[in-house]
Amino acid sequence: MIYTLTDYIWLFFIYSFAGWCMEVCYAAFTRRQFVNRGFVNSPLCPIYGFSAVLFAVFLPELTANPFFLFLGGLLLAGIVEYATGMAMEKIFRKKLWDYSHIRFNLGGYVCARYSLLWGLLAVVTMLFINPLLCGALRHIPDLITLVVQWTAAILLILDFVTTAMAVLGMKITARRLSRLSAEMRHTSRLLENRLNAGVQRRMQKSFPSINKEAIVEDFREKSEKAKSEPKIFARGCSFYKLVALFFIGAFLGDLTETIFCLLTTGVLMSRSSVVYGPFSIVWGLGCALLTLFLYRYREKNDRHIFLAGTLLGGVYEYVCSVFTELVFGTVFWDYSDFAFNLGGRINLLYCFFWGIAAVVWLKMIYPRLSALIEKLPVRTGKILCNCMIVFMIFNMILSSLALARYSERQTSVPSVIFNTDTSGAGSNPDSTDTAIPAATEAENPLNAFLDSHFPDERMERIYPNAKLTE
Repeated sequence: MIYTLTDYIWLFFIYSFAGWCMEVCYAAFTRRQFVNRGFVNSPLCPIYGFSAVLFAVFLPELTANPFFLFLGGLLLAGIVEYATGMAMEKIFRKKLWDYSHIRFNLGGYVCARYSLLWGLLAVVTMLFINPLLCGALRHIPDLITLVVQWTAAILLILDFVTTAMAVLGMKITARRLSRLSAEMRHTSRLLENRLNAGVQRRMQKSFPSINKEAIVEDFREKSEKAKSEPKIFARGCSFYKLVALFFIGAFLGDLTETIFCLLTTGVLMSRSSVVYGPFSIVWGLGCALLTLFLYRYREKNDRHIFLAGTLLGGVYEYVCSVFTELVFGTVFWDYSDFAFNLGGRINLLYCFFWGIAAVVWLKMIYPRLSALIEKLPVRTGKILCNCMIVFMIFNMILSSLALARYSERQTSVPSVIFNTDTSGAGSNPDSTDTAIPAATEAENPLNAFLDSHFPDERMERIYPNAKLTE
């Protein structure tokens, strides 16, 4: 089935609530008491809703093959759970959930037992529940749908902001919010203290591993340690380290693909993802995400890294393929001619290449690049990375606009017919007519700029393998 934006929003809230109910029931069964297991105060567990939306976005093509649907749901949900667990640990300095006591776990964030359950949920929801659910929800009047969804979204955002403020209050003393008037200062302070205290008590009750005093002490110790240590740019797996690796990986990936295509096809073609510079966004993000997820396992056996790289690389490439087709209406690679391919988006051979790349990257390339990056002066490194971030954001936005305009020019419907017969037989049905696409004429200054600076010839030279889709 084809999902709409309205369907995605409904699925997010419905499955967030269903996940919250499951978590509450499980906690009630194990602890013999009611515990609000959600991160926010409302009866929602957004991780379930977000996973359900990812299933609906990226897995519809796999519904014809339940095994790959199961595997896709398992991997997608596992990545979401792993990333969420890492983020929560960064915030709280503690694990909100820990599967270390369960066999076949990965860092305590995910484990085989619950990952298999996620895979089964993907099969059940995509094949049975979602068609019935969306079919029923589409009968709700549009006005009611709009009001309910906007109201729920606003309440969730306010709830999330409130919870985030309270969580930050566990680590540092936040600045007082500005008061609208002197008369409301005392009331606002009381409400703020009560609200923060209530949220913090609930979080400590829901996740016993969280301890406010321990968090504050841990934060103080890390701050003092950071002050005593010499300043090194992008130490460890930090933000600027990942940014630098993104740009290096994007450049090296573009160079590698260009050389590979030249050797295999004898044709020198562009492999860049953007209109300015030899940068492959897929490779850049792949290097950054691979480092982020596998950094703590870089000392593991090569077999483990190869397996993780094969699975993560396959999921990543599949997601990128679906994303670019949905957003740009363009397919940038097609493996339909390869053996053991999945919808032409990935194939087994290249998944193995991802695994080999993961081993080579973590064992050989990353240590050397990391040492070189950390040799940069702190101030110079930050300025350079920030400038490159601004440049790449501009580059990606302009590339997206140029691709959208290129797709519009290619898929435009003929609207004006000019008769090229000069014999005066304007009504002759056998005369030759020339169709001028409606989108050829720029309707605004932006389209005029894109048409003049990024005509079809240039776009086809930058993206030689791009194929338009319906």
